[in-house]
Amino acid sequence: MNRLAGQQTGFALGNTIESKTKGIWMWCVPHPNKKGHTLVLLDTEGLGDVKKGDEKHDTWIFCLAVLLSSTLVYNSLGVIDNMALEKLHYVTELTENIRVKAEESQDENESADFMSVFPSFVWAVRDFTLQLKKEDKPITSDDYLEGALELKNGSSPQTVQYNLPRRCLRNFFAERKCFVFPRPASTQNMWKMEELTEKELDSKFLEQANTFCHYIYNNSETKTVSGSRTITGTALGNLAEVYVEAIRSGKIPCLENAVVSLAKIQNVRAVEEALQLYMTEMFNSVQLPMCPEELSNIHTDAEKAAIEVFITVSFNDNCQIYQKELMGKINDEYQQMCQQNYDASRMQCEEVLHDVFDALEKGISDGSYLKPGGSQKYIDMFRQLAEEYRARTGSQIMSEEVLSKFLKTKENIGKMILQADQSLSAAEQEKEGEKMKTEVLKQQKKSLKKQNWLQEQMFKDMQRTHDEHVIQITHQMEREQDRMRRDNKRVLEAKLRESQALLNMGFQREAARMQSEINRLKADMDKEKSSQHSKFGQVLNCIGIATTALAPGFTPKLVGVGISMASNFV
Repeated sequence: MNRLAGQQTGFALGNTIESKTKGIWMWCVPHPNKKGHTLVLLDTEGLGDVKKGDEKHDTWIFCLAVLLSSTLVYNSLGVIDNMALEKLHYVTELTENIRVKAEESQDENESADFMSVFPSFVWAVRDFTLQLKKEDKPITSDDYLEGALELKNGSSPQTVQYNLPRRCLRNFFAERKCFVFPRPASTQNMWKMEELTEKELDSKFLEQANTFCHYIYNNSETKTVSGSRTITGTALGNLAEVYVEAIRSGKIPCLENAVVSLAKIQNVRAVEEALQLYMTEMFNSVQLPMCPEELSNIHTDAEKAAIEVFITVSFNDNCQIYQKELMGKINDEYQQMCQQNYDASRMQCEEVLHDVFDALEKGISDGSYLKPGGSQKYIDMFRQLAEEYRARTGSQIMSEEVLSKFLKTKENIGKMILQADQSLSAAEQEKEGEKMKTEVLKQQKKSLKKQNWLQEQMFKDMQRTHDEHVIQITHQMEREQDRMRRDNKRVLEAKLRESQALLNMGFQREAARMQSEINRLKADMDKEKSSQHSKFGQVLNCIGIATTALAPGFTPKLVGVGISMASNFV
């Protein structure tokens, strides 16, 4: 185990009769071959310690190792014989202590269910001194294991007992591998194994140890549970807690129930972590006020990163309940950020407006425009100051909004100045009134254009949100479906091998039952394949509905301003 971790020391190597490891110890190291993966090593206490006096304790340790591993390494001393297999009686109790489905199946043989979720099995034989030969012909260590697992014909109690552990290993573990290790050092040096250098170790032991490590690195799959759903590091810890709690409460650990419990834990955490990342990314990148397109781009990048976190951490969110929850919470945060952007823009525009129009306010206060020709002077001044204002606030989203609101406050002043201008005839006043109406329409068009632009921006954001969720959930589903196909293929191939082996050993009846299992498995695989399109359609529909539901509440809370007759001054 220490060699798998790339270390000389780590897990304690006992050199006395006293057991060192208690329970299950865990060691996590970066995977040497797979980027972005962690190699999790679980070292269990020795099974069969007479001092414990609790055989059920060992059974649960063995069951937990099976449930938490993607590759189960069982090590024994000397040879694989009937005594060694009898010591591995824990494997015969797996169906009594582990349940795959919440409801007990009426199927007499559930080996396909167990095989699909159980790890691959590696038997490591330590201090092996025999020659790998059979009938004077060399055999591999795998041949040695499979030969030891051959069944005997007959129905006597002794034969049934002899076949029981062998049947379990054959039926529950689709992939079986064997490594035989010679004694690593002399008896005296065995007492100080952790201190020995590689030069002091047996060369054949080192060769076999390196072969073993490379096999584990290259062939151990990522840990999954029912439905070929990948387990992350935190999820593995939560899964262990779920299983241990079931054992402590006197229940049988059930993989289907564990998936449900784990989903609740993981999905709540997935929403929290994804939302936190989104908010952090937004706060670190946003400087208000800013252009809405720029804010939208920052939102898009932050949302993409948040969805990636959610997809990584979430688990078994089949109906996209938690994904829709995340969509809603991100949408709420984005709306608040947009509103803060509008408020910040409005404040800056109002500051500029007060500065620019200060001269106009002074003219109104001292009556400069309440004289013959004052209306034209007022209009000219207003237009000049409006251009200056726009030049200073042109990039601000609230520029026209603030100016329109200001014009609204000057509506009565404009009318009063126009009526007080004695230099205008009745016809000229009527003409000026028509100009005012035309200017009102122009300003209304500007306002509508801005509102339409904001609406278009909103729908672009919604479309990008929808597309990003679809892209990432599609990739996740494709990965899960690919893994499920590989798992089903692995089980199917194992069943086909076992069927042929049973025929070769003369177990025609068992081979016929195995063929029935194979046929059922093929039918299930075909059914799963045909349902993939509908599952994908359901997911797209859920995301589409969630996106549509967000749209009505997305429009920012802008201040509505009536267009006054004073708009003609702009």
